[in-house]
Amino acid sequence: MPTPSTRQQAPRNRTSSQWVAVALGTGIGLSLANGPAFSAETSLEEIVVTATRKAAPSLRTPLSIGRIGAADVLLVGSTHHSEILNRVAGTMIQRGSGQESLTAIRSPVLTGAGSCGAFLMLENSVPIRPVGFCNVNELFEVNTEQADAIEVLRGPATALYGSSAVHGTVNVVQVAPDARPAMRASVEGGPDDYGRAKFAGRLLGERADFGVTGVYTHDGGWRDDSGFDEAKLNATLVTSIADHASRFDLAATDLDQDTAGFITGEGAYRDEDIARSNANPEAYRDAHAIRLTGLIEGKAGSAELEFRPYMRSSRMEFLQHFLLGKPLERNGQESLGLMSQASWSGAGAWSLMAGVDLEYADSFLVEEQDGPTTDGPPPANVVRPAGLHYDYDVRSQVAAIYGQAERRFFERWRVFAGLRGEYVNYDYDNRMLAGNTDENGVPCPDPGCLYTRPADRNDEFFNVAPKLSVSFDLTSNAVTYLSVSRGFRPPEITELYRLQRGQQVADLDSERLDAVELGVKAQYASWRGSLAVFDMDKTDVILRDSSGFNVSDGRTSHQGIEYELTWLPINWLELGAAGTFARHRYEFSRAVDGGETITKGDDVDTAPRQIHNFWLRWRPVEALSTEAEWQVVGDYFVDASNAHRYPGHELLNLRARYEFAGNWSLTARLMNALDHAYADRADFAFGTYRYFPGRGRAAFVELAWQH
Repeated sequence: MPTPSTRQQAPRNRTSSQWVAVALGTGIGLSLANGPAFSAETSLEEIVVTATRKAAPSLRTPLSIGRIGAADVLLVGSTHHSEILNRVAGTMIQRGSGQESLTAIRSPVLTGAGSCGAFLMLENSVPIRPVGFCNVNELFEVNTEQADAIEVLRGPATALYGSSAVHGTVNVVQVAPDARPAMRASVEGGPDDYGRAKFAGRLLGERADFGVTGVYTHDGGWRDDSGFDEAKLNATLVTSIADHASRFDLAATDLDQDTAGFITGEGAYRDEDIARSNANPEAYRDAHAIRLTGLIEGKAGSAELEFRPYMRSSRMEFLQHFLLGKPLERNGQESLGLMSQASWSGAGAWSLMAGVDLEYADSFLVEEQDGPTTDGPPPANVVRPAGLHYDYDVRSQVAAIYGQAERRFFERWRVFAGLRGEYVNYDYDNRMLAGNTDENGVPCPDPGCLYTRPADRNDEFFNVAPKLSVSFDLTSNAVTYLSVSRGFRPPEITELYRLQRGQQVADLDSERLDAVELGVKAQYASWRGSLAVFDMDKTDVILRDSSGFNVSDGRTSHQGIEYELTWLPINWLELGAAGTFARHRYEFSRAVDGGETITKGDDVDTAPRQIHNFWLRWRPVEALSTEAEWQVVGDYFVDASNAHRYPGHELLNLRARYEFAGNWSLTARLMNALDHAYADRADFAFGTYRYFPGRGRAAFVELAWQH
């Protein structure tokens, strides 16, 4: 039957268990025995879909794309998406409390209202959120735990994607029904009342294939009052409609989380009692999302056509425990859209694709505070009144047109050129009193209330993004390329309409990033690798100045080198490395909100200059797979003025999977095997160091059955 192409620093005292972990890690490296473990051909072959939305060899794609395959997803068994994504060069996901996170891809770890707008999150090549309505934690809405592949495109790169494809794009590819097992189930246990159950299955028929995967997780939380319950479901139907191959995917997730806040004080993460504490036991996050996407493929003359209709809905409620007064936020959206594409191929010398993307969304945000503010100094308390702070609705429309062409010449040369034009319109409706008062129109004492609500308005943004790449085949197994591209994002809705301190209108421009990249890729029988040098300049960066106003006249620069290498010196041993050496700098000087002063040439805060991931895999026998993974995060400044620093950390993770009795497998994972004290996230604000502490040594065991 027809099927769509998307099938596609300060260690704690060592204990006896720690010395066992060290011995195990050493044994993996020293006790090598002959075995049938890895096939170079299957281990090194890499096919990606993110650059063109169709399966294509990674070697011939003149972009930096890191790919994590299904085998890695299965062995890693991540309890948080950071554990799997941080294996990709240039990528650092900082874990917050529970399933929360902050993202860096060829960038600093970005925070604030628009930080998520710099990264485009996709599932099966469709954005999971509408333009202008992202959330920094939105990756918990995607089933990365059971993905067929996860691809990370670093930099802006391709004309197929527009808003938010600035520093990077993450595409989670869900498995097609015929690639799922007939039935698979697993149960997993870990410390602090951790339990997880997964299932997968399929029904294959003559006219249609159906597949389903699901995961339910209960975590009691290793910190006080920080547990969560989370459920994810993916269902896929592959069929044929009027002889057109079609695929329909349903994705749903629900999260009920108790949230732990920062711990404070320099080096507080080194004290285990403080690390386990939670000063915000009242904090919580409840969220759910559902997405229905389609892929319909066909032909019209010589053109291959594909249409991706989609509908999405999400709701989130959380206590903003990190703000004085601890207001409650509720937000949500309903959206629908269509991504369409036509592609033509010549007689091996050229190819062309063009398309139109359309989107409509209706989103809302409400912020409300139960009682008066009492947890700050009196001047800060009186400007934060009780009651409604914001209540607005925004209807947004997006229309984009793009074209991308590839031409081969002189046998070894290829040129890739693309252009995207995108129009975004926000129709903002303020559903309460406009201005700088409380919800009843009562002014706050001088200098006025913190919260300002603009009057109803309409904002439009139009961006044009060119892309150009030239590649040269060094050999049949090695390619070098030069790429020039632009990425952009219009302001997020919260940056435009969630104003403070009397700012009546935020006159913001779209952020733009211009990137140049020079790279080389090679793929041979026993190894593959890539090296990329990049230089990026981002303008019209949106920030909050010392007056508390949202402005868009910042500028940053980003230069670095990224590498990826996988080597099979013998068929039962695999060595791998991925990492980055980079510098992310402010290119302007300004006093900003919070009393900090940015000086041109300083590092952007939370931007390690080095991030590395090394792994060693050994299969002494066919049924046993083992892995030792070493993660290195360099030191970084934790404030914009570069006055305070986090020293960085190194972690060892050990994993082993044993298959037995035909259909059974047992997987054991020892995370942070050396029990290092570290911080998932470090920050300096309000005159003190703040941390999300990292978890100490933790062991997880999973038993699975498959038919």
